[in-house]
Amino acid sequence: MDDSLAFDRFADMLAAMGTQPRLRIVRLLLSAYPQGMVVGEIAAELGIPLSTLSHHLDKLKNENLVTVRRESTFLRYSANHEVLQELLAFLYAECCTKNKVVEPGKVTCC
Repeated sequence: MDDSLAFDRFADMLAAMGTQPRLRIVRLLLSAYPQGMVVGEIAAELGIPLSTLSHHLDKLKNENLVTVRRESTFLRYSANHEVLQELLAFLYAECCTKNKVVEPGKVTCC
């Protein structure tokens, strides 16, 4: 992927997470990985009305930050850990290779 396309792709991802509710959703879904959560569980946990939550989940899904699967009448969302790892790798690529401002092991360490 050429640099310009990579920057566009990752900028769109960051913009999708650029609101407090969406960032909270991503963090919650990461904590529930790999099983994910149904929409009602997300709404209850975060106190977000279903209509608003649907809008936020659509934004995250459009940027491939979350995945969704149907289970009977429920929609189960999961964090797309592979895409989120790509985003982190993109953000830290230069700092971990050129000047070592961040120790690579600390990028994914909790």
